[in-house]
Amino acid sequence: MAAAAPALAIDIGGTKFAAGLVTPGGRVTSWERTATPQELDAEQLWRTLDALVTRVLDEAHVMSPSGLAGVGCGCGGPMEWPEGRVSPLNIPAWRSFPLRERLSDRFGGLPVRLHNDAICLAVGEHWRGAGRGCRDLLGIVVSTGVGGGLVLDGRLINGATGNAGHIGHVGADPDGPPCVCGGQGCVEAIARGPALAAWAQAEGWRPGQPQVTAKDLADDAAQGHPIGLAAMRRAGRALGIAIASATHLCDLEVVTVGGGLAQAGSLLFDPLEETLRRHAGLDYARDVRVVPAALGQSAGLVGAAGLLFAADRYWAGE
Repeated sequence: MAAAAPALAIDIGGTKFAAGLVTPGGRVTSWERTATPQELDAEQLWRTLDALVTRVLDEAHVMSPSGLAGVGCGCGGPMEWPEGRVSPLNIPAWRSFPLRERLSDRFGGLPVRLHNDAICLAVGEHWRGAGRGCRDLLGIVVSTGVGGGLVLDGRLINGATGNAGHIGHVGADPDGPPCVCGGQGCVEAIARGPALAAWAQAEGWRPGQPQVTAKDLADDAAQGHPIGLAAMRRAGRALGIAIASATHLCDLEVVTVGGGLAQAGSLLFDPLEETLRRHAGLDYARDVRVVPAALGQSAGLVGAAGLLFAADRYWAGE
C-alpha cells in the first residue's frame, strides 16, 4: 500500500450511487455519481456500480489497484457485518448480496472496509466535519431512508451486529404509519423523503402528479405552501423526538444531520429544535447541539475513507 495513495470511496443509497477518490487527509479529489437504478436485478446493479467505479479510476488515471490505499464503502442497511452481505431496505434487488466479497475480488486483495452508509456519514462528520474534536456524536442522514451512526468516547460504536445508531427505526409516534422494517411510527416511516411526499399528496399537495419528490415539497414549503410547511414540521418533530431520546440515552455533545432533506434548512431544523428542546428535559441533555452536516453530499465518501485512514477509531471489523 502506497503511504500517500488515495482510497477509493463508495457511497450506495436508495437515491444514488457515488464513488470518488479521497486523500489520507480526508479530501475528496474527484467523484462521480449516478441515480440508483430501480428496475435492475442484483447482477445488473453490480455492473452499474462497477462501471461507475471504473469511470472514476480511469478519469483519475489510476491504472491498477496498487495506486490505491484500499476501498471504503458505505451501503444502506441492514447488513451482515463485518462480512458485508447487504440487504438495503430501499434497494430490494440486493438481498444478502456479498458486496464486500465482490469488491475484494474486483480489487485484487486490497483492504475493503464496508459499513452502513449512515454510519459512514457519522464517521465523516466526526473525522473531518461538524463533529471534529468532539467525543460523543450522533450522525443522521435523512434521504430516501433515515439512518444514523454513533460515536462515543471518540470511537465508532458498532453494536452486536454492526447496526448501532440506526435512529431511523426508533419510534417517534406509536400511532404513526407502518414502516418498511415491519414496525410502526418509526422516524423513517414519517421523515424519509418519499414517505413525506406521499403524506403531503394525501393531504392535497400536488394531487395526481406522479414522481413528485421531497425536494419539490421543500421548495413549495419555502414559498409558504401550507401543506409543505406542515410536512416539514412533521419531519422535524419526528427527528426531534428521536434525538431527545438518543441524547438522554447516550449523553451526546453533537448531532449532525445530513442527506437530501437536510437541504431544506430552517424549514426542517426549526421544528426539530423546538421539539428537541421540549423533550430534552434533563440538564445534561440540554447542551446538545444539532447542526447540519458540514461535509454536505461528500460526507459518506469521506467517512468511507475514514474506515481505512482512521481505522483505530472507526474500524473493528477484523
